[in-house]
Amino acid sequence: MADQYDLIVIGAGPGGYVAAIRGAQLGMKVAIVEREHMAGICSNWGCIPTKALLRSAEIYGHMAHAKDYGLSADKFGFDIPGIVKRSRAIAAQMNNGVQFLMKKNKVDIIWGEAEITKPGEIKVAPTKKKIVEPQGPVPKNALGEGTYKAKNIIIATGARPRLLPGIEPDGDKIWTYFEAMKPEKMPKSVVVMGSGAIGVEFASFYRSLGAEVTVIELLPQIMPVEDAEIAALARKRFEKRGIRILTDAKVTKVDKTKESVTAHVELKDGKTETISGEKLISAVGVQCNVEGLGLEKVGVKIERGAIVIDEHGKTNVEGIWAIGDVAGPPMLAHKAEHEAVVTVETIAGLKVHGLEKTKVPGCTYCEPQVASVGLTETKAKETGREIKVGRFPFVGNGKAIALGEPDGLVKTIFDAKTGELLGAHMVGAEVTELIQGFVVAMNLETTEEELIHTIFPHPTLSETMKESVLDAYGRALNI
Repeated sequence: MADQYDLIVIGAGPGGYVAAIRGAQLGMKVAIVEREHMAGICSNWGCIPTKALLRSAEIYGHMAHAKDYGLSADKFGFDIPGIVKRSRAIAAQMNNGVQFLMKKNKVDIIWGEAEITKPGEIKVAPTKKKIVEPQGPVPKNALGEGTYKAKNIIIATGARPRLLPGIEPDGDKIWTYFEAMKPEKMPKSVVVMGSGAIGVEFASFYRSLGAEVTVIELLPQIMPVEDAEIAALARKRFEKRGIRILTDAKVTKVDKTKESVTAHVELKDGKTETISGEKLISAVGVQCNVEGLGLEKVGVKIERGAIVIDEHGKTNVEGIWAIGDVAGPPMLAHKAEHEAVVTVETIAGLKVHGLEKTKVPGCTYCEPQVASVGLTETKAKETGREIKVGRFPFVGNGKAIALGEPDGLVKTIFDAKTGELLGAHMVGAEVTELIQGFVVAMNLETTEEELIHTIFPHPTLSETMKESVLDAYGRALNI
C-alpha cells in the first residue's frame, strides 16, 4: 500500500521547501522529495554562497581604499581558500536550517529521484546524483525508494546551467557557477561569457580580487533585462574598475591549452578577436529541470523548455502544479517562494491573488549593485501610455557622499494620468536593500502623491528614492 499524502513536493529548493512548510501550516500531510541537496541551488550554489564571496570581495575593496576614509591598512591581502571555506560553511548552515524546518513542520523527507507515474502518484528511485558538500550524509529520518500517493503534486525541480555546444564546461578551464564559486587558487585572468546577473556578479568578484576580467555579451546591452539607462551606468562603472566589456559579440569557438583558454569572438562589424584567460566562466543562462519526471507520460504541457502554468501554479493536468525556475522566468528564488505560497493556498481552497510578474523585483549584487521592479522606460512607452520619468543621482545625497559612494542613480517611471508607479530602477550602493520600498509601494497601488507625502528619514540612501519621485513631477529639492 503506497503512502498517502495531501501534498508531495518534488524539489527542496526555496520554492519547494516553502511550499512544504505552508502546506503543513494549513494542516496538510506533506512530503518533500530531494535527490541532491536540501535548500536547493539557491542556498547551496547560488544566492547565498555567492553573496558570501561578494561580501569578502567588498571588504577587501574597502581595505584597499582605507586612506580615503582616513584609515591605514598597509598590510592586507586575501586567502582564497579561506574565502571559499567561509562561503561553503554558510551554504552548509542554510542546508542544515532547511532540514530543521522540515522536522519542525513534520514534513517527511523522501530521498531519491521522483517520477510522476500518473496524476496523484509518484515513484521514487535511488538518486543518480553524487551527494557532495555541503549536503553531507542523507538526513537520518529520510524515506527512500518506493511508490507514494498524494492528492496534489507540486513540481519545484529548478534549473541548471545552460550548456553551449562546443563550449561545454570541463571543470578545469571552462567553468559554470559551480566551479567559479570554489576556486582552489586565484586566476590571474578570467573571461566571462554572458552578462546577466550570474555573469556580472562573478566578473565583479574576480575583478575585486585583482584578476583581469573580460565580459562577452551577445546582445547590444549588458544586463539585458534592466533599464537601458541603468545598464549603461553600470557598464561605465564596471569599465572604470578595469573590466573589459564586449557587447554585440558572439563566442564562436573555444580553444584550450594546459595554461589557458582562448575564446574566438565574432563582433558586430564582422571582425573577429581572440580573448584568452586562465579560466572561462560560462554564464549564458539556465535551463529548466523537466527531464525524467514523467511529464510527457502524464501530458503536462511544456513550452520553451518550461512547464506551462497559470498565475496560481496550476498545470493543464488536474492535481499537478509547478513553481519556481522549472515554470519559467523570472528565475528568482523570491519569485519561487511567492509562487509556493500562492499555489499551496490555492490548493487549500483559499482566495489568493495570483503572481503578478511585473511586481517581482530583480537584484544583482555586483559592484555597483543593480535593482529594479516593474517596467523599464522602453517597455512603459511601448504600452502607449504617457509617462513621467524622474531621476536622482547619488551625488546629491548626503549619506551616499558620507559613505564614499557618490556614484549611483534612482530612476522612477509613472503613468502621467493616474500617478501609478510603473517601474523603478536603481544602480549604486545598497540598492538591493532599497528596492523593496518601491515594491511595497507598487503592491499597495501607491500614487506619486502618496510617495511625495511620505517622510523618508535623513540622512539615508532612501532619500534618493523620494527625490526621484519628486523629480518626475518637477519638484526635486536637492539637485
